[in-house]
Formats: sequence, C-alpha cells, structure tokens
Amino acid sequence: MAKSALEIAQERINDPYWRINNLYHIVNKQGVKSVFKLNWAQKQLYNDMWYCNVILKARQLGISTFVSLLFLDRCIFNSNISAGIIAHTLEDAQQLFRRVKFAYDNLPQELRDLRSAENDTANMLKFSNGSSIRVGTSLRSSTFQFLHISEFGKICAKYPDKAQEIITGSLNTVAPGQYVFIESTAEGRDGYFYDICKKAQQDKENKTELSKLDFRFHFFPWYGEPTYRIGNTFPINDEMQKYFDHLKETGVLLDEEQKAWYIARETTQKDDMRREYPSSPEESWEVTNEGLYYCKQMTAIRASKRIGFVPHEPELLVHTAWDLGYNDSNSIVYFQVHNKEIRIIDYDEGSGESLAHWITLVKSKDYAYGKHIAPHDIMVHEYTSGMTRQSTARKLGLNFIPAQKVDIIPGIDSVRSILGRCWFDEKKCVKLIKALDNYKKEWDERGVCWRSQPLHNWASHGADAFRTLATGLCYILNNNENGNGHNPTNYIRERFGPTR
Repeated sequence: MAKSALEIAQERINDPYWRINNLYHIVNKQGVKSVFKLNWAQKQLYNDMWYCNVILKARQLGISTFVSLLFLDRCIFNSNISAGIIAHTLEDAQQLFRRVKFAYDNLPQELRDLRSAENDTANMLKFSNGSSIRVGTSLRSSTFQFLHISEFGKICAKYPDKAQEIITGSLNTVAPGQYVFIESTAEGRDGYFYDICKKAQQDKENKTELSKLDFRFHFFPWYGEPTYRIGNTFPINDEMQKYFDHLKETGVLLDEEQKAWYIARETTQKDDMRREYPSSPEESWEVTNEGLYYCKQMTAIRASKRIGFVPHEPELLVHTAWDLGYNDSNSIVYFQVHNKEIRIIDYDEGSGESLAHWITLVKSKDYAYGKHIAPHDIMVHEYTSGMTRQSTARKLGLNFIPAQKVDIIPGIDSVRSILGRCWFDEKKCVKLIKALDNYKKEWDERGVCWRSQPLHNWASHGADAFRTLATGLCYILNNNENGNGHNPTNYIRERFGPTR
C-alpha cells in the first residue's frame, strides 16, 4: 500500500535537505503560491556552504529567498537559535520578512502548533522553542547563530557609515563556528564587500585552508540560469560578437538562445549589464556605477590595457602634481609626457608629515624634474608664518607653479578629458588607480539621490592630485608658467585632439 504524503513527511522530517525542498511555500516570479524547490544556484550554495560565506551573483537567482528560508528552517527545528537578516533599506528588510512570514504561515497546521510564534511582530518571529528570527537595517545588540546581510555591496556604496556599523557591530554578534551569508551584486571597486570578495576569491584560487572566520567565495553567473534565454534571434554586432568570442576563449560556451537573451537584456541595462548580470567575478567589477565620476574612463583604460608596467624614461622630464593637505593627506602624482601620451609612473600619499618631508622625498628620487604643479590655494598666506606655502617650498628648493583656479566640477571634466591619453604603472600607482576608480558623488540619504558635489573620503586625495595634474597640464604643454589664460580642458583638447 502506498504511503501517504503525511507518512512520508513524518519519516523524512529529520532530513534538512528534504525539508527545504518540501515544507516551505513562496510566491514565485509569476505571482503564484508554490512549494519552494532549490534551483541550481541555491543547490550549489547549499552543498558548498561554509561557516562564513560571501556570494557575488547575477540578479534574480533567489539567493536571499533561499537563505531566509534556511534560517526559518533552522529556527523551527532547533531550540534557542537566533537568526538575523540585514537589508540595505527598511523596505527591503520588510520584504524579506514577509517571505519568512509567508513560509511560516503556510506550514502544516500540526507543525505550527508545535512551533507557535509567540512574538509575531513586524520584524521578528519568536517561536515556542526559544528560537527567533529578526530583520532590520542593522543588528547590533543581539547574539546570532545565523546572520544574513543582503545586498551588502549597495550598503557599502551608498551608506558607508552603515556598512561600518554592520562590520564592527553586527558581524561581531556571530561567534566563530556560526553561520554568516553576505550576498550582493557588485557595486564598484570599493568598500567592505569588494574587499571581502577579493580576499575570499584569492583564498579559493590559492586553495587556502579556511578558518571558521574566513569567508568562502561563491560566484553565480547569469548564464548558469536556465531561464535566461529566449527563442528570438537578434543581429550580433561586432562588439557583442567580440564579447561572446572572449567568453568562449575562457571556456564559457553560450547557445544562440542565451546570446539572444543577453543582447535583448543589454539593450535596456546598457552600462549596468555587467554589474547586474556578470559572466565572471572580474567582469562584475568592470562596470559603470552610479555616482562614480571616472568609471567609464577607467573601464576604457583597462579595456585598452593601459594599466601595466610603465617605466621611467630617463630622457624625458618628470613632472609632479600635488594635493597639499593642511591637516589632511598629501598626494603627489609623478608623470611624463611623450607626444600625446601622459605616463603616470609613480605616486606617493601620506599624512601627518611636514611640507619639508614631502619635498625631501621628491628630491631623493632619481628623476630629472620639469615642473611641479600645486593647487591654486598654495598662494594663500598661512596665519602662523605669514608666508605662502609656495614661498616656503621655494626656500626648501622646490618651485611650485599654482594651477589655474577651477571649480571642482569643471576640474573633474578636465580629468575626464585627459584620461583617454593616460597610462598607469600598476605597481607604483596602485593607490592612485584605486582612488580614481572610487572617486564619487556624495549620497543624499534623505533625498535618496546623488548630490552634485564629491564625497570627501580616502579617494579624494589621489583624485584631487590628479585634478591638479589636469588643470595644470597646460603649463607643461605650453612650456610656460601662466598658461596664457587657456581654459585647461579646451587647451588639452586643442593639443591632444578628441579623447577616447
């Protein structure tokens, strides 16, 4: 006699893999209530789980839904378990909680009677076995055995203070040997999510043995999702064909329906396509990101392989461009100009040192110097000495030329106009490259939009020194110290031609 569904459930209730595939209901993408079943990405994550997991992914693969249901399952079938879910906005946190609540409310009545929700609020379920699951935008005060941080890349990009609070507060609520899941799409080459991903990816590539506090790297590309294909066919232009050929060279073989889906999706996603639907971890960071000033230009620099070994040429003069902080970091860009190329060969940055220290450092290098460009405010008299910093530097053996006084946004445009001609030494200029990658607008949390002015953070120092280079380059190209009144951006375009 065939067993009933109830008899099968009673036999297999102690199997967590069976439970996750049979007990819980969701509302699927078509808006229909259905039994949750692990898809390919969720199954891979389930089978490859570690204590600390960082997940870089394409969109709409159901990772956050899976982790939420996994936490619910662990709370229901284990006593005194605390699980926390963090989202980047209150609305998203409440949405995740509604998924948990829906799954709980649709459990068999017998099971809900055994595990009643004693404290059922808008952001917390506390069960009769002492276990609980909470959601919020930051969870600091409790101790958790399971912690899920959803879309952490977005939190890092738009709410850096909140990201720091999560790292220093929420993560420290989880003891070694408990479970953490951090997942997100990529949001630029900056912040905790990027750093955690790169470290975990490197550990995976090196086959490093992980401790219980080390993160295991998981990556789920768009082409792994079987529904990301359509039957229509589209013409494949040269750029798309080159992209598909590149994927083939890396071992990614796409069928015609996958290519058609990608082309159709790319027409609406445009520059965000590789962030939202990456084919590789490296590609996910090579994207245009809202709020970043130079992302398009830096992506083009990488595509044309202009970051690499850029040697010092002894027959060419070395020029410097400075950002002089008074109670802040000092930054120095070293560069050479050859025909239409601007070669960035070296970079120094630091804080807490005197002007004399930096001048001594510059003079200690084995370079034949040309001009030294400083921000326009080098002409301002200091209150304590009554002297300008230009005069102080001249006494120390360095003659600064003040760059033209240009507002920040036109100065940013000047940088954009020269980046198409720049080459960067990847080892000596690593901090400068990272600064240019991450120089961005300030986020207005109340208005939920980007402000027009830059965010002042660590990336500002290198970016400001490079803006000095852009606004002072006309002095070097024109071989004098006044620029003849040229607009920096227009003058560079006159000398270099259109930028790439």
